[in-house]
Amino acid sequence: TMNATTLNQSDCPEVKVPVPVFFTIGVVSLAENLLVVVAVIWNRNLHSPMYCFICSLAAFNTITSLTKTLENLMIAFADVGQLEKSGSSERKLDDVMDSLMCMSFVGSIFSFLAIAVDRYITIFHALRYHNIMTMRRTGAILGVIWTTCGVLAMLMVRFFTSKLIMIFFVVLFVVSLAIICFLYIYMFMLARIHTRKIASLPTSGVGKCRRQRWRGSSMRGTLTLTILFGAFVVCWAPFSLHLIIIMVCPMNPYCECYRSLFQLHVVLLMSHALIDPAIYAFRCAELRHTFRKMLLCSDWKWCS
Repeated sequence: TMNATTLNQSDCPEVKVPVPVFFTIGVVSLAENLLVVVAVIWNRNLHSPMYCFICSLAAFNTITSLTKTLENLMIAFADVGQLEKSGSSERKLDDVMDSLMCMSFVGSIFSFLAIAVDRYITIFHALRYHNIMTMRRTGAILGVIWTTCGVLAMLMVRFFTSKLIMIFFVVLFVVSLAIICFLYIYMFMLARIHTRKIASLPTSGVGKCRRQRWRGSSMRGTLTLTILFGAFVVCWAPFSLHLIIIMVCPMNPYCECYRSLFQLHVVLLMSHALIDPAIYAFRCAELRHTFRKMLLCSDWKWCS
């Protein structure tokens, strides 16, 4: 009833995206992110905390792709009369898939937070990095992230219609965005100061070159993760704004014009799972090498 009322008050028709577009993006992004996960698992050179968090991010992207692909299959079956769109079992399954989408959203945010902290420790506590970020602690952090996301997914199924759920996700998005932006800005500022200090030290040319090379490598990794985070914000912000509009002005015709673009917002957030692996491949030489080995079925002795 509410949707019909708002649509009657608005001159903006709902923008429809063909189901094959959703299906294609879902299948391609699913294959890409599975490739990233397998690459990190197989290549022992990638067995480090940062790549473990990247693998976790790719796994959450895989959940997004798989969920939307299954949902599009359900829509296709419903269109040909094989499923009931308003059936109780179909609604429950749809709620589960929506909760998994929210789980992947929260998991992506937590993964980015973990990556940001890892980058900070790498750059500014390099001598103690391996004592601070051990693989055991990394596993514990990932366990906490996945457990938290699993609990939130179950709460989503239980309280799917509650506005508190939408408020929670919007607040989480804004707060996490602020924290991550602060960390990256702080890192770039400190790195600039440290670079100037290193340049002014009276050391040998070899030692200075080594420090500059290490610092440059760390900052390139930070820049890559900044690009990844920027892509996440661009892809998920319209959907988060959609949730805000639902809560703030559900009956306003101008807000309804924005809500009429909902399917485009879904395409955009699905595209995030499509873009991330491309950024990995473009920015990381080790991952490019691993992808090439996997896709060309080359000798796997390098993994032993």
